[in-house]
Amino acid sequence: MNKILQIASSRRTWAWPYILFMAMFVVLPLILVGVYAFTDIDGHFTIRNFAKFFSHSEAIQTFLYSVMIAVFNTAICLLIGYPAAYIMAQEDFKTPKVMAMLFILPMWINFLLRTVATVELFNMCGLPLGEGALLFGLCYDYLPFMIYPIYNTLQKMDNSLVEAAYDLGANRWQSFWKVIVPLSMPGVYSGIVMVFMPTVSTFAIAELLTHNNIKLFGSLIQDYITTTDLLNYGAVLSLVLLIIIGLTSFFGDNSEGEEKGGMI
Repeated sequence: MNKILQIASSRRTWAWPYILFMAMFVVLPLILVGVYAFTDIDGHFTIRNFAKFFSHSEAIQTFLYSVMIAVFNTAICLLIGYPAAYIMAQEDFKTPKVMAMLFILPMWINFLLRTVATVELFNMCGLPLGEGALLFGLCYDYLPFMIYPIYNTLQKMDNSLVEAAYDLGANRWQSFWKVIVPLSMPGVYSGIVMVFMPTVSTFAIAELLTHNNIKLFGSLIQDYITTTDLLNYGAVLSLVLLIIIGLTSFFGDNSEGEEKGGMI
């Protein structure tokens, strides 16, 4: 009995469910993507799928267009989200929890339902569905992911640093740009990552808000993955996107670490 209790109280024992979950739903799918990417329809090893990607103008153009849309969406979310997070983090702001709840409430509804509701909103207002509607829907869905990392960073910031800037002769604008903005960069970076990367790979929002007239890279991957003869090529597109996102995260983490080291 004591041995059973000892095993149950061990941290390693409670780690096994998470290890199994990661193995089944993270590691195994990634391995399968890699296997399909480097094989043909008959299961033979090949790199022709990668050669096809680099010579396939539609895939390259769709990827570049998706990156452009992701950049625009990230910029819009940052322009809207940073002031909102800054206002919420102020000590004299009376209702930060109410404001936070207003941003959280839409997240309680499935994003597909929110997107369908956005389509109906545009139809009711007589607005055309297209690139503008796509950016509106993307911003609506991903804006909270920009606000909360910045808000958490600003909320935890030591206000005595701002007071020190005032004591040294800085005005409100100078203290904002030279103290608050640099210290909030970790939150800004987290928000950019959480908005930019899902936007590049999204497909359902683009299909609904443009009547499938605009294809993002995620839509292209879906089309190939669901086609049996082109499953391997779809795996290549998925792997390319995964590598690019991984490299972006890796170099971004290094830049953030160097920035922190420089500040120290």
